[in-house]
Amino acid sequence: MKLATQDNGTPDGALVVVSADGTRFLGASDVANTLQAALDGWATAEPALRALADRLAGGEGESASNLALAAPLPRAWQWLDGSAFRSHGELMETLFGTEPPPAGRPLMYQGLSHQFLSATADVPLPREEDGIDFEGEFGIITDFVPMGVTPEQALAHIKLVVQINDWSLRALAPIEMKTGFGWVQAKPACSVAPFAVTPDVLGDAWREGRVHLPLSVDWNGKRFGDALGGVMEFGFHDLVAHAASTRSLCAGTIIGSGTVSNSNFREIGSSCIAERRGIEMLDEGKPRTEFMRFGDTVRMEARMPDGGVLFGAIDQKVIRG
Repeated sequence: MKLATQDNGTPDGALVVVSADGTRFLGASDVANTLQAALDGWATAEPALRALADRLAGGEGESASNLALAAPLPRAWQWLDGSAFRSHGELMETLFGTEPPPAGRPLMYQGLSHQFLSATADVPLPREEDGIDFEGEFGIITDFVPMGVTPEQALAHIKLVVQINDWSLRALAPIEMKTGFGWVQAKPACSVAPFAVTPDVLGDAWREGRVHLPLSVDWNGKRFGDALGGVMEFGFHDLVAHAASTRSLCAGTIIGSGTVSNSNFREIGSSCIAERRGIEMLDEGKPRTEFMRFGDTVRMEARMPDGGVLFGAIDQKVIRG
């Protein structure tokens, strides 16, 4: 099942169900006005939403060609971002001179959640010299998660899978890291691809709490990376259990994978500029790739093995805010 949020001028938009190929939709107001409302009552809402999806599969629905879409959750109660790809972590340690994390413990921070940008919105930022960077990620959305769940139990609380661009300002990140209090200025609002899908849509590409698909990233129209999502050191179920260790998680909690990264990054490329700069430090002794400039564009998309549309594409331009 594929869900989206129509941009109707309200803060949370209107929930719609979308056909598998993304070309048609049905409004879901009779089930829930918003995706957050559906997640709050998922046990009741899911069967009714799947009934709408069945109608779409039978050929019903309006054309989605002129449908203005927001992020699936234009704002959320909670956004927790992990860093679950070890190859990315090692490169960031090289770039920033930080120590590796304790073994067996996922990295995670709590970020800005009151705003998620749509997949095609221009991204306003104040200064180029802040080190503007994209970060291609996969993410999940939960229903209510009780405190103390095990990873095995957590898997059942993953209701939707999404694709995220976690924008970063790299010049500010080291300053905030030194405070020990986490990121605020270095992490502006994320962008999210238009469609949130239930895990079953991924078929065999959803295994062990991981998205086993490549995330294609293009910077200014040129391929930058095709890293595979399935090599997370910690699966999404592990990240959910980590976050819920000492507290419950509200329905609508979004958890990110961190930058998708593979150890053979020299062959398949990267999902963020900082990683490319880390590779250059290893290979050449110093970074040479510059960060983004105003007017630059970035496009990200993961597709099914047969080329079918999954989350839709993130395709954005950075502008002066």
